[in-house]
This record gives sequence, structure tokens and C-alpha cells, in this order.
Amino acid sequence: MALSPCSSTFARRYVPLRPLSSPSRRRPIRPRHTGAAVTAAGLAALAATLTACSGSTPASADTAANKPDISVNLQGKQAKAGSPVKVTLADGKLKQVKVTDSEGAKLTGKVAANGTTWTSDRKAVPGTSYKVEATTDEGGSARTSFKTATPEQVNKLSLTPGKDTTVGVAQPLSVVFDHPVKNKAEVEKHLKVTTSNDTTGSWGWIKNYDGKDRVDWRPKEYWESGTKVKLDARLGGIDSGTDGGWFVRDYVTGFTVGKSQKVKVDLDSKQATLVRDGQSVKTVPMSAGTPGGDKASWGGTSVLMAKEGTINMRSETVGLGDAYDKMVDNSMRLTWSGMYAHAAPWNASYFGNTNHSSGCIGMSDGDASWLYGQVQVGDPFEVSGSGSKGVPDPGNGYGEWNISWADWQTKSALS
Repeated sequence: MALSPCSSTFARRYVPLRPLSSPSRRRPIRPRHTGAAVTAAGLAALAATLTACSGSTPASADTAANKPDISVNLQGKQAKAGSPVKVTLADGKLKQVKVTDSEGAKLTGKVAANGTTWTSDRKAVPGTSYKVEATTDEGGSARTSFKTATPEQVNKLSLTPGKDTTVGVAQPLSVVFDHPVKNKAEVEKHLKVTTSNDTTGSWGWIKNYDGKDRVDWRPKEYWESGTKVKLDARLGGIDSGTDGGWFVRDYVTGFTVGKSQKVKVDLDSKQATLVRDGQSVKTVPMSAGTPGGDKASWGGTSVLMAKEGTINMRSETVGLGDAYDKMVDNSMRLTWSGMYAHAAPWNASYFGNTNHSSGCIGMSDGDASWLYGQVQVGDPFEVSGSGSKGVPDPGNGYGEWNISWADWQTKSALS
């Protein structure tokens, strides 16, 4: 048989094969192209298998589960203050909500029975930044923040007596406001008084001697000795009304009632008596205000406002012209209008027999010094007898004790 051209070519290029008896020289057969194709396909298949069988949650679903959809009624950097913070969950149930201001103070609140809303107990305060964090029963959490608008005007107040003081049995709680208070009922609702023995008392709105709005809490009767009193004025976030402005903080004060004592001043006998626990301690002669005009003393009950020691008394400050200008020792202030009990040695010839002062209760140096050492701020001075010019206005010092309990209660904005 004739050879084909290919066979002929093969024959010319023939090279003898190495013997099979040399295994050490054999080369393994390595696929070149098929292996690469299998690897790419395998990886694709493996990836598909892992995705289908591993059970992992896609990223979008995980985000939705851990970041629940919440909304807050106050938003942005100019949110309106004066309303509670309300957090609403679109789906599911709220477990807990935390609302804190920039100083770390928390707004407490409650989750509604259906679990979808949370409302704060207190109102948002003006000019304050808040952070909100909500968690759900499913373990998700969400955060947001807002800031309330800065108020155009802030209302502040002063409290009497001072914190941790000891005072007499007639001392009321007294709050004087820097600006007018139109929303008296709303403000009064946020003034909480607690006492150690459940003392009966009431707030009453009056005008301070300088014309400012003032509200006092006085007991029905004088305090019992040893009573502990606390005022928690939860006013942050409350609007005091037209021309008054917002309150931007809370106030707290407290005091203890000291010895049960009072000073009884008899204009007829011209005597002053210190009474402690119902018993007379000492009676001293005195001379009160000249009857029949502006120099007469106030009658009724005044409360010792301050023990001022030695002070300069000038008649023009109380509308009496240039009648006197003296340094006066052992001065005990009873009214804003200038009635004091004090040492008056220049009036010695009148003690015990004639009321001949410019309205004050004057005593000898020794008696005034003794009484000054015995009395405490908040002690009542009960002035009786003829020749007074009536009773002081409630705002002229602490004259509310000259008002009956029934009438005092009507001065509450919540009555």
C-alpha cells in the first residue's frame, strides 16, 4: 500500500521513542485549557450554593430590622417649646425611649398601652438641645435629635426662705417673679409643696411691695415646730404668658420650722412680750408709733423678715421728710415700708407709758439686744390695741396672716 503524504512526512521526521523502561523520565500529563474553564464555573456554582443555603439576611432587611421607623413631634433646630415630647413608632412596639438634654438631664415619660407611642411627663424647655433614642421589643433601635427655639424673654424668680434655713412658725413660702405672670393657674400647678406632717396650706397670688407678681404658700395655722418643708418648682418649659416670658429651669428650696414663739406687742400697755411654746418668757417696756397719722404703727400680724443689726435709718426713705437720720442698733425688719423693732435710747422717757415713735417699736439698748438674740426670722409680731393705722397689705412684708383662711384660699388661681 502506498503511503499518504502525511505518512510520508511522518516517516521523514521520525524520531525513535525512549524506552518505556525509564519511568523516572516520564512527564505527567497536565491539562492546559480545560482546567481553567472548570475553575471559573466552579466558583460561580459555589457562590450560588452559599447564597442559596447559608440563610443570611440581605443588608437592606438587616437595616430595616435594626433601625425602626420613628417620628418625633418636635423636629429641627427651631422646634416650639412648651409641649411634651411625643415619639411614635410606625410598626411594632416600643420598649423604651430616652430623651436627654445637652446637660444629661432626662425627660421621663410613658409608653402607651398599645406600644406605639411614648409621651414625656414634662414639657420641652426653650433653647435646649435634646437627643432621642428609642428601642423596640424586637431589639431594633433608632436615634434622632432636635433643638427648641431660644425664647425672646426668660422669666426668673426669687424664693424665700433660703434653702436649708431654719425659720419661725409664721414664715410663708414666697415666690417673687421678675416679669408678669398671666398664666397663673398653669404656673401654680407646677409648684409642689410637701411637708413632713401633711400641713394644710394654700397658695395665694398677691402683689409684692415693689409691684411684682408674687405667690405665697401659707399654712392654715402657724407651722408646727420641727416641720420640714420642701418646694419643688417644676417650671422649666412653662410659659408665664404675655410680657412674662418662659421659664427655662426648675427651682428647689426647703427649710425647717424652728422654735414655736411669737412677740406680742400691746399698744395700750406699751409692753412687748416674747411667748415661747405658749409661755411668756419676758416682757419689756416699749414705745410704738405716734397715733393719728403716718407715724402710727401697723397693727395686726407682721412677720420678722430679717435681723439687720445696725443700720442707717432716714426719715425721707419712708415719706416722713427730714425728721430723723440715725444709726440704729439691733434692727429687726417687720415690713417693706419701714416698720422695725429696734433699740431707741433717745426715746427712753416714753418706754412703757407713751407711743411716741415714727412707727417702729422702740426699746432700750439692753432690751432690744436681748430680744434680737431670742427671735428668729419668720417669728410673728402680733400687734394689738388702739392707735394703729390698720394692718399691712399682704405684700408689705408677709401680711397674709391678716387675711382669714377662707379669704386666703380664694387667692389661689386654682380655687
